Amino acid sequence: MAFNWAEYLNLAQALAAPATFNAATLNADALARCAISRAYYAAFCHARNYARDRHGLLLRYNGDDHSLIKRHFLQRRAHGVAHKLDKLRSLRNESDYADAASDLPAKLADALAEAQKVIAILK
Repeated sequence: MAFNWAEYLNLAQALAAPATFNAATLNADALARCAISRAYYAAFCHARNYARDRHGLLLRYNGDDHSLIKRHFLQRRAHGVAHKLDKLRSLRNESDYADAASDLPAKLADALAEAQKVIAILK
């Protein structure tokens, strides 16, 4: 079944009014998709800032940084970080762009675990 993208607006409105936020009234797919996306960005931005602050990586602060960060960690032989970011980005892309996504709860659990690992590795 195709995802109703208008559910993201309902989620955005709920997040904008935390006093009335009630996850039980929101679409489960919208919540999972949003959480997968945020898990990716948590790991990506943490890795980006780590590479910038500890390795002196020059960033562009645009869409090119996604592949730049992956290449950076591959070159530094931090293949685990690069592969986890790549996996997270694939999950995020599916969550953000695919009309139909299967097994979102499992993908969400995977995304949360992978993001946590990236952040733990790059302390």
